[in-house]
Amino acid sequence: MTGVELNPDSYRFLQEYVQRESGIVLDQDKHYLFEARLMPIARELNVATLNDFCALLKARGSPDLKQKVVDAMTTNETFFFRDMAQYEALRSVLIPELIEQRRDTRKLSFWSAASSSGQEAYSLAMMLLEMGLGDWNIKIRGTDLSTRMLERARSGRYLQIEVNRGLPVSYLLKYFKRAGLDWQLKDEVRRMVEFSALDLRNSLTSLGPFDIVFCRNVLIYFDMALKRRILREIEGTLFRGGCLLLGGSETILNLNNSLQQRVIGTTVVYCAP
Repeated sequence: MTGVELNPDSYRFLQEYVQRESGIVLDQDKHYLFEARLMPIARELNVATLNDFCALLKARGSPDLKQKVVDAMTTNETFFFRDMAQYEALRSVLIPELIEQRRDTRKLSFWSAASSSGQEAYSLAMMLLEMGLGDWNIKIRGTDLSTRMLERARSGRYLQIEVNRGLPVSYLLKYFKRAGLDWQLKDEVRRMVEFSALDLRNSLTSLGPFDIVFCRNVLIYFDMALKRRILREIEGTLFRGGCLLLGGSETILNLNNSLQQRVIGTTVVYCAP
């Protein structure tokens, strides 16, 4: 801690700055979050307090500094096979249905929105390989606002603690190799996924069409109007009958009236009409 309290004007500036640059809405009680995530950047610039850092942001709106702030304030919590019920719904129901529908073209397309460090997209890739679809034309796109996370995702290199979270041992031994103290994902998995920068607030009309879209634990950070707009845009990227997967605490209730809810086991997916 700096010992210098963030003054109200500076707090309001940071709220507005983060929302403008990322869409993330922060409440009035997130002083600790600004302190924890932005003070390391301030120290790199030899700035002693967050109030001084705010003054620097106002004076120096450089793209590099802006990206550092966005990277720092973006929540990047993810792990392999997060929310196993959704992957089970994919493995047992949704992907078998797609296999039947696409037998002629043998093409499948997926999008991992807010892909963070890549575990979501790579979990899907490994599952598809396990299902015997390695010779299909499979495209998995991972996008994120954070350039730092995209670099990590592209590298396919993970710490021991990261492969310990959710990844079956059999997958670790089959699809990874040791890289010093870390684990390196093998090329056969990495080349199934293409990562690129994307701000979900922008038009998504150039994307897709996709069979499945993951947009999990993302909408919770946006205001109602932005949630509605993003859902409408994502719906436009789906094939007819394509499905959207949200986080376990998220819903389209009062946000979208056209996507159709479908219950599979203990999970819910939302399908384009």
